[in-house]
Amino acid sequence: METLKIGDTGLSASRIGLGTWAIGGKMWGGSDDAQAIRTIHAALDRGINLIDTAPAYGYGHSEEVVGKALAEYGQRDELVIASKAGLEWGEGIEGLVRNATAPRLEREVEDSLRRLGTETIDLYQIHWPDPQVPMEETASAMQRLYRDGKIRAIGVSNFTVEQCRAFSGVAPLHSVQPPLNLFERDAEHDIIPYAEREGLTMLTYGALCRGLLSGKMRRDTQFNGDDLRNNDPKFQEPRYAQYLAAVDALERFARERHGKHVLELAVRWLLDGHANGIALWGGRRPDQMEPLDAIDGWKLNADDLAEIDRLLAKHVSDPVGPEFMAPPTR
Repeated sequence: METLKIGDTGLSASRIGLGTWAIGGKMWGGSDDAQAIRTIHAALDRGINLIDTAPAYGYGHSEEVVGKALAEYGQRDELVIASKAGLEWGEGIEGLVRNATAPRLEREVEDSLRRLGTETIDLYQIHWPDPQVPMEETASAMQRLYRDGKIRAIGVSNFTVEQCRAFSGVAPLHSVQPPLNLFERDAEHDIIPYAEREGLTMLTYGALCRGLLSGKMRRDTQFNGDDLRNNDPKFQEPRYAQYLAAVDALERFARERHGKHVLELAVRWLLDGHANGIALWGGRRPDQMEPLDAIDGWKLNADDLAEIDRLLAKHVSDPVGPEFMAPPTR
């Protein structure tokens, strides 16, 4: 497994990290905890050492499952635990809302440390910017957690360049986490060039675009319960047909050019196109970790990247980003 350093912290992380949103169950039609723990162990066995989670994933449930899995697995010193803060839920609140006040962050870090069963969180990230809270308050709170050793690195997620600049004027900033995959590439216009210039590590989320790039979606695929894909514009017609056509074309290209599948192509595209990036790979079943073995040992060249862009432009005439996932402000 390829690795890189997270900023100047000395933390060394695998370039593929396990994303655990689905493991939390909420907004993904539920989850099986025992199976989720086996999934985390399968990822670690295949060389992943970075686990990305958040309290917002299942209202703390994802962190609890990750904590149980890591307690069983051991080797804590070799792992990088990344979590987040700045979203709130509870009595009188419908769903999740942004809250990056200092008291909220100070409470959240203690709750996350307890759920994860660890004395420090390796990478702690503000999940979403909170426009109702001065950036100085949010950044100062994170700096105090960093100074006190409760966290080892500071990151932000879903921030603009301007918000990153405001944050880093107060506290050290080591990483950014934007959405990025073959179908969602807005980050290439701003936050990615900024991260490269500033020497920030990128944790890019949504590598398989909520399963679209797995190659397993069909026109009649059904999503259960509260699965967020029931409200995702990409999974609604007429866009869904466009994205499925693009996946079919990318699958053919991957097989003919490299003897691979579209899933492997999608992750390889992230790694080869962004040298400072870690691709977050979501999963909640052990078998979903098996394709990891086919990602190492080959690379995409400039001609490959150009052909991928051509296929995307040909098949997806009405692209849409992940904006529907943004939580509201208070």
